[in-house]
Amino acid sequence: MTHSLQLKLSAWFAVLVAGIAMIAGIVAFETALHEANELQDGQLKQVAALVTHRSLPVMELAALENVPGADRESKLIVQSLSERTPLALAINLPDGIQNATVEGMSWRIFVKTLDGDTRVVVGQPTLGRDEIARNSALATTMPLVILVPVLLLVLGFVVRRMFRPLTTLARDLDTRTDNDFSELSGAALPTEIVPFVVAINRLLARVAQSVALQRRFVADAAHELRSPVTALSLQAERLAASEMSSQARDRLGSLRRGLARTRALLDQLLTLARVQDQGNAQWMDVSMQRVFRQVLEELMPLAEAKRIDLGVVSEVDALVRVPEMDLRILIRNLVDNAVRYTPAGGRIDLAVRETGERVQVQLDDTGPGIPWDERERVFDPFYRVLGSDEEGSGLGLSIVGTIAARIGATVELGDALPHGLRVSVTFAAASQR
Repeated sequence: MTHSLQLKLSAWFAVLVAGIAMIAGIVAFETALHEANELQDGQLKQVAALVTHRSLPVMELAALENVPGADRESKLIVQSLSERTPLALAINLPDGIQNATVEGMSWRIFVKTLDGDTRVVVGQPTLGRDEIARNSALATTMPLVILVPVLLLVLGFVVRRMFRPLTTLARDLDTRTDNDFSELSGAALPTEIVPFVVAINRLLARVAQSVALQRRFVADAAHELRSPVTALSLQAERLAASEMSSQARDRLGSLRRGLARTRALLDQLLTLARVQDQGNAQWMDVSMQRVFRQVLEELMPLAEAKRIDLGVVSEVDALVRVPEMDLRILIRNLVDNAVRYTPAGGRIDLAVRETGERVQVQLDDTGPGIPWDERERVFDPFYRVLGSDEEGSGLGLSIVGTIAARIGATVELGDALPHGLRVSVTFAAASQR
């Protein structure tokens, strides 16, 4: 959070708004306080202007009486300066507005000379005046005090809205598959971020080109190696028909098995390169039971050779919207792996079930299974579980993972009952695509 641009921007906005609001509040308070005091001084002057020789006695008596509903602390006093009640003031006070202290109480007074020796004073306690002035100043600044928190909340909301395109961009990048190198859209982004997006798009283009070259190299190498390996296989078959010693025949058998593994590896490499580069495959509604039948027809001879009970245990059919060839390769690799690693006399069950918006394919075998700590790594190319004596290229589950990521399926490895491996592949139903 200490490196969050959004947090820093919000904090700086909050500090600036609070600082400006504080200065504005102080200025408004002082101004309102001054204006209130000026207004009350003006009232003293206006009352003094009404005092004449005739009205003075009456106003002096009226000032001594209590006015119902009026604040006694802000009461106005009118008296002759020569009098000692109610205010004992010095006779030699100068004319004009001024402060005076009477019996420990502060007063604001206005002294005026009528004519000759007649001088009058109009006074008011400063305690009441100050309270009125403060209330007036607080009333002026209160809307600003209330507005500042609201403004901070609005600024926080605006900052989050401004950074929302970046959050969307990050989520888009984070949810992409490994093979998605398409350009990012900078249409809804701020102008300052567009150069950054352009740089990312250029990097994605370079990475896509590099990956494409790597895949093309693997595919070309595998394709070029198929011809010499096929020729060697044919020569080995011809050589098997010749007369030779038992030791030579054993060595020839090892050679033929090695050539068979090499051909299988080349086929898997070509398949992996093809599924990684198949970006424009045609999507269609595919029957899962039909794909099961095609795969079983192809791999049943391998299962029968090991006396493995291979079959479909569910009668339910479901449609998934995927490229048909991708789905067939995915299921074939799962079944082929199960046949290779299930001991002779074992069992492999295929099932499909549809639950609302999802279609799940489940394959259970009675093989050795995969340890928990290796279930993530088995999807890496050429990785094989340690201690396995079965022949294989280590590409089967890598192909499955690549296809699943591209068509939006999820693959989970679990434990079958009573023992073995359970592979669950979950697709979106055809109606949800």
